[in-house]
Amino acid sequence: MLIPVNHPGVVHRAALTYGSVPRRSAPPPARGRDLTDPRNLPALERELTELAARVAELRDARDGGSGAGRALAAALGELGAAEELLRAAAGELRRRRQGGRDGGGLREQKLLRQVYRALPIPVIVTDATGTIRRVNPETSRLLGSPAGYLTGRAFPLLIDFAHRAAFRTHLNAVLRDREEAERVVLPTRLVHQGRSLDVRLALTRLRMPGEPQEMVLAVILPADVHVPGPPPAPPPPDDEPAVLAAARRYDLLSRLTRLLLDEESLRRPVALIRVCRLLAGELADWVIADVADEEPAASPAASASASAATLRRAVVLGPADQPIARVQRLLEDLPPDRAPLVAHVLETGTGVLHEMLDDEGLLGAAPGGEGVLREMGAGSVLSVPIRADGAAPAVRGVLTLVRLRERPPFTLADLGLAEDAGAHLGLGLRAQLDFRRRVQAADTLQTGVLPRSLPDTPGFEAAAVYHRGTGAQAVGGEFHDVFPVRGGWGFVLGGAVGKGEEAAAVTAMVRGGLRTLSVSEDDPAAVLARLNDALVVQGTGLFVMAVAGFVPRGRTGRGGGRIRLASAGHHPPAIIRADGGVRFTSGGGVPLGLEAGAQSAAEELTLAENETLVLYSDGLVGGARPGRRGVRRGPPRRAAHPVRGAEPGGDRQGGRGGPPGVLRRAAAR
Repeated sequence: MLIPVNHPGVVHRAALTYGSVPRRSAPPPARGRDLTDPRNLPALERELTELAARVAELRDARDGGSGAGRALAAALGELGAAEELLRAAAGELRRRRQGGRDGGGLREQKLLRQVYRALPIPVIVTDATGTIRRVNPETSRLLGSPAGYLTGRAFPLLIDFAHRAAFRTHLNAVLRDREEAERVVLPTRLVHQGRSLDVRLALTRLRMPGEPQEMVLAVILPADVHVPGPPPAPPPPDDEPAVLAAARRYDLLSRLTRLLLDEESLRRPVALIRVCRLLAGELADWVIADVADEEPAASPAASASASAATLRRAVVLGPADQPIARVQRLLEDLPPDRAPLVAHVLETGTGVLHEMLDDEGLLGAAPGGEGVLREMGAGSVLSVPIRADGAAPAVRGVLTLVRLRERPPFTLADLGLAEDAGAHLGLGLRAQLDFRRRVQAADTLQTGVLPRSLPDTPGFEAAAVYHRGTGAQAVGGEFHDVFPVRGGWGFVLGGAVGKGEEAAAVTAMVRGGLRTLSVSEDDPAAVLARLNDALVVQGTGLFVMAVAGFVPRGRTGRGGGRIRLASAGHHPPAIIRADGGVRFTSGGGVPLGLEAGAQSAAEELTLAENETLVLYSDGLVGGARPGRRGVRRGPPRRAAHPVRGAEPGGDRQGGRGGPPGVLRRAAAR
């Protein structure tokens, strides 16, 4: 190494002597070799080692006290700096050499990945069980599904059912390392997303070092090999199918809602079967409904959803154009808790879609051990909860839809539609249950205010007929009664203006108060006045129309029977004379409960022998609508043939067989 001439305290190299330093012959320079090339790294390391040895000899000579101490010290400093620089350069070359080897492997991996993606033919990589691990873009284009959707699915499920066994046999032969199997191209048919493609499959086993599990490469070849031309330009987006699908979805949900809100669906348990028939005609081939018992869960832990053990199979509908009696009986007899799919939906409270079936035992097994879905000919299945949020339990059952193999499979849009149908059905079933409970409670109240039988009325014959309404008019506030009073006996007929539980409760209060007050009163007008004041104080918001009559004891004879009558806004009773003529009482008065101090209309009449006093409720008058057979508007003027028996469907109470709803003066004996 040269020492700079202008370096302070350093003399020219021509005047430099080494004294007693032993001279070593320096190795010839590595001519013709580029020591900066990573491939010559060993030669560079040897040069560095020898340089370090010479520097050590010079340092020893300086310490020995030679005459050129200062110059030698400067030379040693320069050589030390050079050695450090060269070692740093050698380390950098070593890192670059190692990085070059790794970078080459990464580049090779990137190249192979790009080749796999750019292959113009569909290629699928599966594991030894046939599960898809990789697909290239051409495979996604051919099958119409993205790679993320296909990855993880069983490849045999993409094979048509008739070709599936042959494919499994060929796959096993390739995995057993039979070379002749890899040379065979298997004709088969792919079925996916409503597409049916005749193709040829070439399978090859992949052996990868360091991987414990072997892979299989499947190349999909067309049935007729041809050189593909440039792809056609994509057509412009067509929104019409999406619009039509949304319209069909809206129409189906609208029809389903109308079925659930129909009055008949509330009064009778027909909502479930109606909805299932609609879905069977529009969306599926098989429809199965499993619902829980009507009684709510007893424990808070069971309030989230019903258990499979509490479900009962309520509906099983199948294709109308196929012989399904045997399979239908099999499904009806199979308990819902034997179906893993039903139990899963109940547990999670979410819908499940099996676009392609890989487990035919999802709905249980037949007596022979085969899956029920195989007996049904199922190709795809979905199951959704029958949910009524806010109720306990929220999930009241499971709705399962099945499509046959020859039909396109269910899609995610079908799953969403079925979930909406399950939510609508759950709310409809809850409304039906609430309605039936309210009707039952109101009916119990009303039954308590209707006498089971009418007592004997000396000198008179009494009879009554009560017809229940239908639909929203099933439970009302109408009542009638015959009861003992102070110094005789009395009768009453009336009704609260309203329907349901509240009207029935007010009716019970009026009837009980009338019986209680009549023990100490012999004037029906006074009794009604006190009842009116009591209703005003109670503030029920309802008013009651009633007509009451008291018959004093011992006031009957051949001259007739005297009756004290009071009316509180009720329709005037009719008197049918023995010759068939009809006349009406005065009626009038103010309904009970409108205002304090209101007075009833009172009158006294005498009923001759064989005359009939007819009292009728507001329901009879309200039913006199135009167009109804057997009823005419306005009061009847003449009754030539009074009815003497209860009509079918009516509740009849009577004494000795008198006409219905009447009080008749008996002939003197």
